[in-house]
Amino acid sequence: MNFGISILFRLIPLAMGGVCLAFGLYVLSGGTDAAHVVAGHVLISLTAICIALFTTAAMIIRQLTGTFAPVWKAILPIVGYGVALATAGWGLWLIARSGAADDFVAGHVVFGVGLIAACVSTVATASTAFTMIPKNAAGRHEDGPPDGTYGVGFGRFLIAIPVAATVVLVTWAVILLAGASQQPHYIAGHVMLGLAAICSSLVSLVATVVRQVRNEFDEPERWRWSIWVLVMGSGTLLWGLFVLFGSDRPERVAPGCILLGLGMICFSIISKVTLLAAVWRREFSLSDRVPLIPVLTCLTCLFFAAFLSEAAMADPSFFIPSRVLTGLGGVCFTLFSIVSILEAGTSGKS
Repeated sequence: MNFGISILFRLIPLAMGGVCLAFGLYVLSGGTDAAHVVAGHVLISLTAICIALFTTAAMIIRQLTGTFAPVWKAILPIVGYGVALATAGWGLWLIARSGAADDFVAGHVVFGVGLIAACVSTVATASTAFTMIPKNAAGRHEDGPPDGTYGVGFGRFLIAIPVAATVVLVTWAVILLAGASQQPHYIAGHVMLGLAAICSSLVSLVATVVRQVRNEFDEPERWRWSIWVLVMGSGTLLWGLFVLFGSDRPERVAPGCILLGLGMICFSIISKVTLLAAVWRREFSLSDRVPLIPVLTCLTCLFFAAFLSEAAMADPSFFIPSRVLTGLGGVCFTLFSIVSILEAGTSGKS
């Protein structure tokens, strides 16, 4: 990977984070009504995911360009986890701040986004020995874990982080949906289920990276993790359609549309998991086409957001999803950067 491309791939997540932050502040300044408050806070929180993706990009690129120093093993995870924890804490503060419906919904979503950022930061931490992946792929499974990699206990701990985040979000969502007769619980519960699907998808990515770094990844699981992410993405899309068309509740529009966007995030993640599986100890001629997947999901979110923005002029219920889906499109484009880096690192491109 040349210097110019390495800079570009690190700038993309920072640029998308800047877009989410600026757009969120702009929306938040547009009014004190619930729509502006919820959409603004959620957009701002998406910046945390972009920063976590930046740490992942920086972690891998520095290894590929020979500029990786041991200190980065601490600095980059600290940045990622620090932003993630601050975002999750911000969400909890919003929930406890006033008890108002807009703070209640925004707080739960922001908290969930913070947990996703923590899961993404775990991908960065698991990638501290990323260069072991192509080396292990050139060897045999029987060779066992190579020297210089992290231990089995640490690997299991990394995988446990997105698992724990998924359990927390699913449990909290179920509790909220038990009181779905209340509008804030209905909206927050459905969106948190979609956020849980993303955390669950990131279990697959973290597990794939950890097991390839430790040379434990083997043929029986080659497509198992990809199928799991496909199930999460498809399930989120179907659940979003069910929410949209399964009732006539006016508040169904925001969670239903946002769930469709969260499904696009899952499909963006599958590009990373599938790429790592496809090039492991075999040639994959279409590896340079895989980064197109998050580009397509990004465009899907942005075009959907454009239609919803027009619909919001006649029906205010479309205001929140139209703004949030713009931010989700930015996150998808950030994942394009990460997939491209993985493709360059695993294919041996310079």
